[in-house]
Amino acid sequence: MREDRPINGDAASKPLRVLIVGGGVAGLAAAYDLARQEYAGRAVDVTVAEAGAELGGLASGFKGKPSWEWPLERFYHHLFTNDDAIIALTRELGMADRLTTHAPVTALYHKGGLYPLDSPLRVLRFPHLSLWNRLRMGLVLAYLRYDPRRPWRRYDRIVADEWLGRWMGSAAYSTVWQPMLQGKFGAHYGEVNLAWFWARIYKRTQRLAYYEGGFQAFVDALAQAAAQRGAALYTSVRVERLTPLPGGGYQATTNGPGGGDYDAVLSTVSPGLMQKLAPDLPESYLGQLRKLRSMGAVALIVALKRSLLDKVYWANIPKQEGLPFLALVEHTNMIDPAHYGGDRLIYIGDYLDPDHRYFGMDAEQLLAEVAPYLSRFNAGFEPDWITGAWLHKASYAQPVPPVGYASMIPDVRTPLPGLYFASMSQVYPWDRGTNYAVEMGRRVAQMAMDDARNGAAAAPSD
Repeated sequence: MREDRPINGDAASKPLRVLIVGGGVAGLAAAYDLARQEYAGRAVDVTVAEAGAELGGLASGFKGKPSWEWPLERFYHHLFTNDDAIIALTRELGMADRLTTHAPVTALYHKGGLYPLDSPLRVLRFPHLSLWNRLRMGLVLAYLRYDPRRPWRRYDRIVADEWLGRWMGSAAYSTVWQPMLQGKFGAHYGEVNLAWFWARIYKRTQRLAYYEGGFQAFVDALAQAAAQRGAALYTSVRVERLTPLPGGGYQATTNGPGGGDYDAVLSTVSPGLMQKLAPDLPESYLGQLRKLRSMGAVALIVALKRSLLDKVYWANIPKQEGLPFLALVEHTNMIDPAHYGGDRLIYIGDYLDPDHRYFGMDAEQLLAEVAPYLSRFNAGFEPDWITGAWLHKASYAQPVPPVGYASMIPDVRTPLPGLYFASMSQVYPWDRGTNYAVEMGRRVAQMAMDDARNGAAAAPSD
């Protein structure tokens, strides 16, 4: 058994043992890179422990019906065409030919209609603002996107709500952007800093990319590549405690295989769970973890006999419209429904505080609550269009970045040698997503190897 292998002894005579807590995209990217490394002339011994039943984290997929050829992501996913980190890894895995690009329509739901706002020309055509307000909004967005200084550190000290309202004007901001902030961050929207908003504008591309076979195809290829290089990948294994060892390294307590002693640990879990796993961290670091806040996500996936949204892929839904969800995404307006047995698939999604009542509902209960609103998007909608529904929830899905967030982020290197914390809360100013999960995973893997070779992580002793 792996857990019986002793860690004590001459470091040159044994492999470097690394545990990765969490088998999402960040953890798998780290495992892939570490398993290709050597330490003291031997391959690095990598173990991944994933508490869930499958690898992939928020990007994992499922097959709702036997007729589906492709699995579908539990939470809606796509790539931007400038997501360089994950696209580069896709090429390394020999999957470049499975990444396809699309130009779907993104729209704003306003006063009962859907209005595309995914290009400068479409912004200028939006009929519910005066020409001056449309021009003013467009100029502000262009300033944020094309400012060559990329001044996000200055924006970290500015409240987005106040700045955007002042420079866009109250009409444009309250009609288009404030509702989106409110939907994304709920009661916390007034605290969010401008750097987060800048990053969203700076990175967004009109064309999107998606994998043939869904993101699960990428996850499977990445996991297979790591396993082929010797990484041990465990699912349904929960790490319960990380205990520092007197001679260096950590003892991992799990509810199954993968426990034992390790030279280094890379944790990719939420800040709240990290506090529970590593209570021996200094109080100063634990205090930083406690200050990090996040929103949860709820995604109800509904299979329909017919298309709900006419050509629109993504509809942003302002809370002011009185609908009980933030986003309506018709996945099969971007990806051919033939891959899903002809089903038209929609996501009904929202970001919510983790104590929201939706987290206590099942798919049938939430569907009963939201289905009556679908006729607002298609007058012909009838309940018998629905042929299936699946509900997915994540209590940690969207970090909340207030003013001064850059100084709040805990270091990836924790104060305990050989223990690393790499989460979506640390990819700032960029928004969470698979691209930054890859970037973070590969960065922390290299960091751990550099530290081990330089002796920064305490070597185990006899």
